[in-house]
Amino acid sequence: MTDILVAGGGIAGMAAAARFAAMGRSVVLVDPAPPGGTGDLRTTAILTPGIETLTRAGAWQGMADHSAPLATMRLVDAGGVERCPRETADFRAGHTGAGIFGRNIANSAIRAALEHRLAELGVDRRTTTATGSVGRERQRIVRLGDGASIAAELVIAADGRDSALRADAGITRRRWSYGQRALVFSVHHDRPHDGVSTEIHRTGGPLTLVPMPDRDGRPTSSVVWMVPGARAARLAALDDAALAEALTRETMQLYGPLEIAGPRAVWPIISQLAGALTAPRLALMAEAAHVVPPIGAQGLNMSLADVACLAGLIEGEADPGAPRLIEAYARRRWPDIAARVAGVDMLNRAAQAEMQPLRDLRRVGLKAINEIPPLRQLAMRLGLGA
Repeated sequence: MTDILVAGGGIAGMAAAARFAAMGRSVVLVDPAPPGGTGDLRTTAILTPGIETLTRAGAWQGMADHSAPLATMRLVDAGGVERCPRETADFRAGHTGAGIFGRNIANSAIRAALEHRLAELGVDRRTTTATGSVGRERQRIVRLGDGASIAAELVIAADGRDSALRADAGITRRRWSYGQRALVFSVHHDRPHDGVSTEIHRTGGPLTLVPMPDRDGRPTSSVVWMVPGARAARLAALDDAALAEALTRETMQLYGPLEIAGPRAVWPIISQLAGALTAPRLALMAEAAHVVPPIGAQGLNMSLADVACLAGLIEGEADPGAPRLIEAYARRRWPDIAARVAGVDMLNRAAQAEMQPLRDLRRVGLKAINEIPPLRQLAMRLGLGA
């Protein structure tokens, strides 16, 4: 029997396994994908609370050198078809007393650092799936796709939005779509980004440029461009020159002319919320518990908050899966998760708005947050997970 079994080898699952193993717990990580690259072209902005979690797992040092600082979060309201900003709000990390909000890192670099740390910690890795489980008084027994089974005092379901462990435990989930897809790729630009992450809101969805380390001596940013599905297909079919021209026009020359700097990917945009976070000796984390559109760097940072919460609860406890600890995890995480899923959903729907009155209301809201100091401080604290 092991102390903790983590199902799911995405970034959140690996981070959980590393964090718990760094605490001295015996950990088994179950993941159908063998260690190594996944071809994930995305980057992730890891905010300061998430950096603390990865530092405590002993993994941050291996990825920090591959990151770019996020000193300013800039929100731009571009209305509908306007080609110049109608309203701009800059949220500077200095206003919170911190030097930066966090750092942006390629997912491939995050995974590589976590792979190295898991090997250092001697985490037992099983290249298979977790197909189901059954709870007992002192343990939960997990059935694996290779026919084996493992007993653990605590089971972590971090096995994705279609979690088999969640479904097998009878936990429902609510999922909804926005008819959007996100184009993900990197660009070079002549103007330095100066640590500014820019999120442009116009009809159809937000367009975000997030700082990356310079590449080949040139300023570089990652792009997440959320648009209706039909438009996403048209944009994805363009060659690099035509896509760069369309993006330069959409970003209103804020970065100057843009140049596509690598391959691209297209991802469907959904939201999802599990009906519960726990079952006996089972805790849901990451996309098994919550999925949000890529707005405000909330996705993985919510998952790292899950890890930090449970790690804090089981620190020094003889039985990591004790019912009172599982219940405390649900009590502490559920209100924040539900509020953030609802908040990001509202922001995305506001960004999609086509009717002029709704676009004007979005502008008024941004202006209020920008010009009223208490609202500005609250928005920044909420964004960081406070």
